[in-house]
Amino acid sequence: MNLGSGYVLRGVQGRVIDSIGRAIVGGRYVPGASLPREAELMEEYGVSRTSLREAMKVLAAKGLIEIRQKSGTRVRPRSSWNVFDSDLFAWSMEHGGSEAAISDLIELRLLLEPSAARLAASRATMADATRIDAALTAMTAATADREAYAEHDVAFHLAVFAASHNVFLERFGSLVADFLRLTFDMQQKVLLERTNEVDFTEDAARHRVVYDGITRGAPDAAADAMTEVVLDGKRNLIAAVEAID
Repeated sequence: MNLGSGYVLRGVQGRVIDSIGRAIVGGRYVPGASLPREAELMEEYGVSRTSLREAMKVLAAKGLIEIRQKSGTRVRPRSSWNVFDSDLFAWSMEHGGSEAAISDLIELRLLLEPSAARLAASRATMADATRIDAALTAMTAATADREAYAEHDVAFHLAVFAASHNVFLERFGSLVADFLRLTFDMQQKVLLERTNEVDFTEDAARHRVVYDGITRGAPDAAADAMTEVVLDGKRNLIAAVEAID
C-alpha cells in the first residue's frame, strides 16, 4: 500500500474514512483530542465494528490518528500527517489550508525537478528517452482532453525522474504522483474556465523543450526548461486556489 498516494475512497469504509478525515483536517477533532468511542462511531456512521476498524487503520496510515487499545484513539499532531497524501491535500483544500501545501510543493518541485532534468540530460538511456517521448507524444495528442492530458503530464514528469537514475529522485516522483495529478487537474480546470475551451498546446510545447534538452545532452537547457514548466504550473495553481476561495 503506497502511503504517498491517496486511497480509493469507496463503499462503507470509504465513507467513514472520508468523513472522519474531513472532520480532523477541518478542526472538528483537533490534534491531541480523542475520537468518540468505537460504539458511538459505529452508530453515527451505521457501520460494523470490522468496517470501522479497517477505516481507522487507513486513517492511522495517513498519520492522522494513533490507535491505542486502552486509552482510545487520538488525533496526531499535524507534523505527523502524511503531507504526500492526496486525500489530505483535497480535504485541506476544502478548509482553506491548501495554499500553504501548494506553496511548499512548488518550492520542493523547483528544488528537485530541474535537478532531475539536469541529471537526465547526462544519464538518460535510449529507453529513458523513449519513455519520455512516449509521454510527450501522448500529451500532444491529448491537448484537447483535460483528463487524459493530466494523466500523460504526470507520466512525463515521472519519466524524467526515472531518467535521472537517482533512486531518491525517482522515489520522490512515485510518492507525489497522485499529488501531481490533483494539482495538474486543478490548474487545467482553471485554464478551461478562463478560455471556455481545452487547449494545452503551449504547455505541451514547454515540455518538449525539456525533452529536447535531455535528448541533446544539454543539462542547463533541460534544467531551465523544467524550471519554466514548474513556474507556469505555479501561476496556474495560484489562480486555481483563488478561484476556489
